Amino acid sequence: MRFAELYEAGDAWLADCHAHPNLVREAWSFQAAAPIRTGTSWLAAESSLVPGMKALYRMREEHRGPVLADPPQDRMWWLVPLNAADELADVRQVCVQPAGSVLHCPPTGQQVWGRFWLSRPDGSGLLTDPTVLGAAFGPGGYRLPTEAFA
Repeated sequence: MRFAELYEAGDAWLADCHAHPNLVREAWSFQAAAPIRTGTSWLAAESSLVPGMKALYRMREEHRGPVLADPPQDRMWWLVPLNAADELADVRQVCVQPAGSVLHCPPTGQQVWGRFWLSRPDGSGLLTDPTVLGAAFGPGGYRLPTEAFA
């Protein structure tokens, strides 16, 4: 399998999150990040890089949706469901961007302008659960519910 085919499903899903998917693919063909507005398929929960990385490693992979990082800007963004703003309102380290905000997204298998996917879109539409994200930023991190051990 060619490298490009490995990320095709994630790229297709991400492009389809834009009103004009062809414009997203065109931006990528010029090695640019595509401006995708939030609020149609997902919202972007923003954090600083170091606390975000700590939270990322506290979460199990199956609980994580796409996570975009921009180390030069000390930022990372978690793609979360459209109803996540209220649930994350009390998490000081995370700021959910309002619907209509623009997130400049590289294709899933490339780095553009220093941005890259720490957890890539896979085409499934999986987003990060805001409850799990909020818990991962807490002092003890995310823990499996007690029922998981029964």
